[in-house]
Amino acid sequence: MRAAALYSAAGSLLLTALAAAPAAPAPAAPGAAELRGTALAAARARAAGIDFGPCRAAEVPGTPAGVRCGTVSVPLDYAHPDGRQIKLTVSRARATQKDPHNSKRKVPRQGALVFNPGGPGASGMYFPLIGTVAGWQRIAAGYDLVGYAPRGVGRSAPLSCEDPKRFLKAPTEAPVHPSEAYKRERIAQARAYARGCAQRSGSRLRFYTSLNNARDLDVLRAALGEDRLTFMGASYGTYFGALYAAMFPSHVRRMVLDAAVDPDPEKIWYRSNLEQSAAFEDRWADFREWIARHDDVYRLGATSERVQRSYDTARERLAGKAAGGKVGPGQLQNAFLSAGYYEDHWPSRAAALSAYLHGDPGPLVRLAAPRPETAAEAENASAVYTAVECNDAPWPTDWEVWDRDNTRLARVAPFETWDNAWTNLPCAYWPAPRQRPLDVRTGPGELPPVLILAAERDAAAPYQGALSMNRRLAGSVLVTERDAGTHGIAGGPNACVNGHLHAYLLEGRVPARHTSCAPRRPPAARPVKGA
Repeated sequence: MRAAALYSAAGSLLLTALAAAPAAPAPAAPGAAELRGTALAAARARAAGIDFGPCRAAEVPGTPAGVRCGTVSVPLDYAHPDGRQIKLTVSRARATQKDPHNSKRKVPRQGALVFNPGGPGASGMYFPLIGTVAGWQRIAAGYDLVGYAPRGVGRSAPLSCEDPKRFLKAPTEAPVHPSEAYKRERIAQARAYARGCAQRSGSRLRFYTSLNNARDLDVLRAALGEDRLTFMGASYGTYFGALYAAMFPSHVRRMVLDAAVDPDPEKIWYRSNLEQSAAFEDRWADFREWIARHDDVYRLGATSERVQRSYDTARERLAGKAAGGKVGPGQLQNAFLSAGYYEDHWPSRAAALSAYLHGDPGPLVRLAAPRPETAAEAENASAVYTAVECNDAPWPTDWEVWDRDNTRLARVAPFETWDNAWTNLPCAYWPAPRQRPLDVRTGPGELPPVLILAAERDAAAPYQGALSMNRRLAGSVLVTERDAGTHGIAGGPNACVNGHLHAYLLEGRVPARHTSCAPRRPPAARPVKGA
């Protein structure tokens, strides 16, 4: 998920005028034809239901017997519901109705809890497995846990933009301040990738959008036999969850938006990505300071600045000679970017960097080298991410706009700025029509209370986005994990956060006003062998 909303020290240098491609003639809000198509598709899905059976290994490997899989048909184009249909794969574990603290007590079933993990491009097919985790057993007692692969993902009418064998190229560069020659190379790659998406996906490419993801969610609700939806979305899942709330407010029972992104239509998605890159700079600083506090373990420097120099040294060495022949600066960057998402990645990344700089490249190679067995899944996720974000909104089509904005930002936020730009640059040359994003707003009483969860220092979905989401969904309540930055906090180690989650999902209770929870404990440093 590359959506964001942040105003840090770098914020005033961001967001020059957006020179964007003209939107497609499609209406800004869901049109009458799409609304009729969604209602028709939902009625058909309710009548057909979902024929759940054993899951295929490709859907949920190693699935226990209690998890079953099926499919639901949705129109490719909701304006033409009798036209081409695509099938979304769905997984489900029935509510256990067993109190995990009292085996003799039967828990009443509350219906289905549908989950989306974000992306765009991530699959939720694994979600029913979480019912075996201690922190989720009370929820699994009351709800059928339902996951699914959104359109384009996995076996749900999959998208592809290039041969997966070519997708995981390694080693690669990751210049903080790219040369003009390197920029021209990346522009050519972005153009080729956009052409590949059109060539491999054809006329269906334009229908992979967040609005259609929201419509698909309503069809899934009906197929599950639910009059009203209980939904939990994380990261990007909060965006189309909010679209759903705005489009179908009377169909919402309960909704949890975890790591909420900013649904402001002016941010979707070009400006959001600039702001996200700024946010990652702050989180990278948090990580460096943690490493510095544990210099006795990692020996990477006793100050944040010295840790940065250690990282820069590793990047320069890898540029000269890739570790294991596969880990260059690009792979190092990807491995450390994940530490910006999740604090529990901090010890392994710090240990791998320390080992590499002290003569043992093995941990870094094991951590960062591409795995060929994941190439097809990674390529598919990238294709869906690109298609949805490029289709959702206008993007600048003038390279000078991208160059100006990212050059300015990289002066103060070098860690992720250019890598994020290269990820999204195909949208500058996108061959499909662009939509105008829906202005997400609900009035008082239109929607049941929505529970929004946010970590105060989340870089992937910065905190200002949660505040924006809260303002736009009338009656919603925000729970903040203070001074913490893990991306997605529901069901994690914070008992305060989980208490609010359980009270809401199991009893329908939300705090009387916005509230906060103390941060989780920071991860413990782990010794480095041989360092």
